[in-house]
Amino acid sequence: MTRIGIDIGSTASKVCVIGEDDRPRFEVLPTGWNSKITAGIIKENLEKLGVDLESAKIVATGYGRISVEYADKVITEITCHGRGGYEMAGQEDCSIIDVGGQDTKYILVQDGRAVDFLMNDKCAAGTGKFIEVMANRLGLTIEELFEEAQRGKPIPISSICTVFAESEVINYMGEGRPKEEIAAGVIDSVATKVVTLCQKKAIADKCVITGGLSGNEYFAELLSKKLDRTVTPLPNGRYAGAYGAAILAGKIEK
Repeated sequence: MTRIGIDIGSTASKVCVIGEDDRPRFEVLPTGWNSKITAGIIKENLEKLGVDLESAKIVATGYGRISVEYADKVITEITCHGRGGYEMAGQEDCSIIDVGGQDTKYILVQDGRAVDFLMNDKCAAGTGKFIEVMANRLGLTIEELFEEAQRGKPIPISSICTVFAESEVINYMGEGRPKEEIAAGVIDSVATKVVTLCQKKAIADKCVITGGLSGNEYFAELLSKKLDRTVTPLPNGRYAGAYGAAILAGKIEK
């Protein structure tokens, strides 16, 4: 039986297909402006791969989950990210830090289930969107922003509001401050915001990162220092929601 998890996020949409061999296969594509159109593209891609959608079990999750009209069930991202992160962490109780495009989630997982969680407020500070905005302001890609940040000493940048933070960056640019110092300040402010969120809840001994920054070792090191415990990046962590959805798809009746 084929199990499919579809995680339509605000920025990127991830797909996980688990076939008879129980091996997950992942795909990612931009969400674009319309989640329903994206869901249609995903359906076409699956059919091109020869997936029999009629016999498969499909779970949709994420920001645009209700747009996946062919899904058998929709499940919240907290539940799916919790299960997917748990599996990727070696089926151990853990804290999951998910930095998404529009929000950041902290999930405490025990025995494969999310037992507690917290999401950031409505401000984009501490999210992928914040990083994207600041990278654009500095004329860098996100990858280049992190490269610059590793070479610089962070200067203070607001972690409270994206608008205020952007004004600070513009002022620093006007002062002629080194780009690497500004970049380091941006990434440090995001890490501070994420850690502040995590510290509002109990934190497990094992911490992992999912979401768009899941494979970023530099960001993991920053979080580790600020949390005073090892935070492990997961190479395929951006697919945690889709992976969890695919696993949960195997537990529903067609």
